[in-house]
Amino acid sequence: MEVMDKREIQVRDVSTLDVEENLREQILIMSEKCIKCKLCQKECAFLRKYGKPKDIADLYDPNDKLYQGMPFECSLCQLCAAVCPVKINPTEMFLDMRRETVRRGIGYYPEHATILRYEKRGISKKYTFYSLPHGCDTIFFPGCALSGTHPQKVIEVYEHLSSNIRKLGIVLDCCTLPSHDLGRADYFQRMFDEMKAFLLSNGIRQIIVACPSCFKVFKRYGNELTVKTVYEMIIETALPETGRLEGTVTIHDSCASRFEKPVHDAIRDLVGAKGLTLKEMPHSRMKTLCCGEGGSVSFLNPELAKNWSHLRRSEAVGNNRVLTYCAGCVNSLGSSMPTTHILDLLFEPENAMTGKAKVSKSPFTYLNRIRLKKHFKKTLRGTITRERAFTVGEESKKGSLLQQFLILFFIIAAIFIIHSTGKP
Repeated sequence: MEVMDKREIQVRDVSTLDVEENLREQILIMSEKCIKCKLCQKECAFLRKYGKPKDIADLYDPNDKLYQGMPFECSLCQLCAAVCPVKINPTEMFLDMRRETVRRGIGYYPEHATILRYEKRGISKKYTFYSLPHGCDTIFFPGCALSGTHPQKVIEVYEHLSSNIRKLGIVLDCCTLPSHDLGRADYFQRMFDEMKAFLLSNGIRQIIVACPSCFKVFKRYGNELTVKTVYEMIIETALPETGRLEGTVTIHDSCASRFEKPVHDAIRDLVGAKGLTLKEMPHSRMKTLCCGEGGSVSFLNPELAKNWSHLRRSEAVGNNRVLTYCAGCVNSLGSSMPTTHILDLLFEPENAMTGKAKVSKSPFTYLNRIRLKKHFKKTLRGTITRERAFTVGEESKKGSLLQQFLILFFIIAAIFIIHSTGKP
């Protein structure tokens, strides 16, 4: 039974809700336009658990613990939007609900500490590096996951792109998608805007990304910056000269690029150019499934997250290797089915098809990123370089409050000890 079925649904005036305007608008859209057809529920275990988008919108109470935690179990994958016959996007409502919970100071879950520490390293001075040659207007932005799991591929991709793009820059940094998806809107916007402002002020106008999530962030928030995937660039310029293969593969599209047909086409063109036969899964392209990593759901509800990978495994029948273009998807799906990054196929095809391409796991991924930074610092001579040291005041305040709490704790403890021992 749906969680929402247990509560009485009453018509209410949305304008009376004490929430941010964006969320109020999303709730109104769901309430007025959702026809309760159940197509999204058929595809999504989260909606089967909590109810149809209209019911959730009509019952939403930001002061109710159920509604405060519920949106953090949505994978934000937008499959609901892809199958919706009236073209509404419930994901936007759930993201705004996450932001509302954070705005009220109750959206910080200890289970998210791991992913937030991962992000914090990615934007730190230790891991970031920018190298922009004179006259550079285009950079390669490989992202965090690929840099850690496939550092050699990052080098090979950069060198390959450089042979076709004069004065190509490199930026090792994080797009801060984790904070974005966890509803930390102010923090995300300030961090992303600082990076964007630096790039624009130094003449950068085009971003070439390898990560679908980075693509989504730059496309939505980059404004003056244009963004393109490395896969599209390779198709438009030239493929690495690594020969052709025989065999049959299937493709797992990243949900972050769900509505990006040019990206879907480029990936399939690359597979065809390598001589491979493609067998599509029932859920592909716009109707692809989440790999299980979406929205950081696995930290709060691992069973819901695993549901996605179980579905994907059921569709990837046989011995066909699964190709994907997201390093996170490789990590999530690789433990249960033979999964390979498309860049492995392009640069070492035989190893890719036999599962012998090297893919690093944590904690070695962090060491790889440091080594990758050292490589580019040593081999590139950019006119403009930097290691990002920008931090948002909110973070330092939290640290300061923690320090103050610890100091107060030790003072109280000392007073207690002195009092209990009777010493002056």
